[in-house]
Amino acid sequence: MAVSAHASKVRSLYKRILVLHRFLPIDLRALGDQYVKDEFRRHKGAAPEEATGFMTEWKDYKDTLQTQVLESAEEQTGSVKFGANLSEGKLGSFQHDQIGQLYELMLESTKSTRQFDIQEDSK
Repeated sequence: MAVSAHASKVRSLYKRILVLHRFLPIDLRALGDQYVKDEFRRHKGAAPEEATGFMTEWKDYKDTLQTQVLESAEEQTGSVKFGANLSEGKLGSFQHDQIGQLYELMLESTKSTRQFDIQEDSK
């Protein structure tokens, strides 16, 4: 029973993050959706102690993004920036492969030319 409760929490968090991504600019949404899908898939069989940390970090991400989406809706100026700076302490606790992954994500998110031609759905 505990396993299915955990799986339900993971699924709920995953779906909520993807819903929040709908409010991001289209290029960030595509990048974010793919990253979330890859990370959740990669940690599907994680050990319980790793899963706890994983869920905590993604809940923090969801809370931060939710706050930023609400601020964006209130401002309606398009000047709201999404994301947050990492503290030196948190950055120092990353493993080498996580630093590399973070660097690749930074490069991808700051590219001046897009890898894909993503367009909004016309309504």
